[in-house]
Amino acid sequence: MPVAVVTDSTAYLSPELVQRHHLTVVPLTVVLNGAEGLEGVDTQPADATRALSGRRVSATTSRPAPEQFARTYRQLLDAGADGVVSVHISAGLSGTVEAAQLAAADFAGRVEVVDSRSTGMGLGFPAIAAATAAEAGADLNGVRDAALAAVARTTVWFYVDTLEFLRRGGRINAAEALFGTALSVKPIMHMPDGAIVLREKVRTASRGVARLVDLAVEAAGDDDVDLGVHHLAAPQRAEALLAALTERFGDRLHDTYVSEAGAVVAAHAGPGLACVVVHRRS
Repeated sequence: MPVAVVTDSTAYLSPELVQRHHLTVVPLTVVLNGAEGLEGVDTQPADATRALSGRRVSATTSRPAPEQFARTYRQLLDAGADGVVSVHISAGLSGTVEAAQLAAADFAGRVEVVDSRSTGMGLGFPAIAAATAAEAGADLNGVRDAALAAVARTTVWFYVDTLEFLRRGGRINAAEALFGTALSVKPIMHMPDGAIVLREKVRTASRGVARLVDLAVEAAGDDDVDLGVHHLAAPQRAEALLAALTERFGDRLHDTYVSEAGAVVAAHAGPGLACVVVHRRS
């Protein structure tokens, strides 16, 4: 039986993609204004949007327990998988990788854990690459290496309406958030080392979308690309972003994936998020 590939709910892959690539998805937990639920199971993007739009907002997230990963790995191995490659949200954003590593230690080298150094399709592309390698018959190390190669070829840029949600979640410091708020700027962020970093500031949402397009083209260089586009409660912004990217890349653009971000990313980015993920094919 091929190597099994596990990922987590922050990849925001459609059910069709999950089924097509035989992926196993372990959900993170979200607590919105006191209501706890599993992302993508109990808690959907609309739930996060409603909660974050209120005057008083309490939003936290937590990793899956190591025991949850251990159960998942055991089930896959007992079902005949030759091994498991587990690809997850950046360790700079969540303790999910650590939990997976703790569980993997009990399986005597039969489970490899990969830090995607990202989230959304920044995680989704490495997970799909791993699954594609597994389907082609690669062994455990080959599947792991396919995921790592995809991590190296993937770049994430995103725009948020405010830095406040990132500040509340501890993803940026208070000084950066205060600076952005005081100047009424719209921040563009990226994740060069698996952590969120302020890249630059723009004055309007439309300029933010335009800069995401420019930065995506710059990240792609001369390569052919696949793209992921995410939004939160901003479908028109995502449509405008995809249309502009499609025009700029032309024949170099292959697969595109568009989805609304789930509750985990929503809790830290807030409504208005627009994100582009560039996966270079070579």
